[in-house]
Amino acid sequence: MGKGKRPATYEDIEALPPGWVGESIDDELYAFPRPSTWNLWAMSVLGARLGRTFGVGHGGRGGWWLVREPEWHFGRQVLVPDLAGWRYERAPGLFEQDAPFFDLTPDWVCEVLSPSTEALDREHKLRLYHQEGVSHAWLVDPRAHTLEVYRRGARGWRLTRYGGGEVVHAEPFDAEPLDLGRLWAPGSMPAPGP
Repeated sequence: MGKGKRPATYEDIEALPPGWVGESIDDELYAFPRPSTWNLWAMSVLGARLGRTFGVGHGGRGGWWLVREPEWHFGRQVLVPDLAGWRYERAPGLFEQDAPFFDLTPDWVCEVLSPSTEALDREHKLRLYHQEGVSHAWLVDPRAHTLEVYRRGARGWRLTRYGGGEVVHAEPFDAEPLDLGRLWAPGSMPAPGP
């Protein structure tokens, strides 16, 4: 935070224009417009697929509370992952209170990368997710057609990368195959590599 700047508050988030998503990280306000169509497609397909199989879907494996864009508060931090999940057995009463945010650390988070959020997701949010005990984090890049699966270790994340149209078994949802090709917007071409 710059010298002379005051720490971001929840009121700063509430004052954002309609349609903007705000997060308070390390006392700084980060605000972004709603995601692009490619991001929305990836987020929607992934949420539907995981929800149907691992959430309250149609006779799937179950065991997870899966939520799109939950507001998660811990300390003075306010984060809004694109998707998050809590295992039933660790959070049986997750929805007992009708609150606008969650204060229990998710077991899994997913960020769908965009050019405007990638640095924040990779540098700040991944660090905070690890620090707060999130077991698994996914970074989905709908432009590069990649899925990065991060598994929490004692000293940092262990990373596995997948891409293109692979059919994968990605932790913590590795009990069922995930067809990555369905996450990419119809007709989209992967961005050239570095």
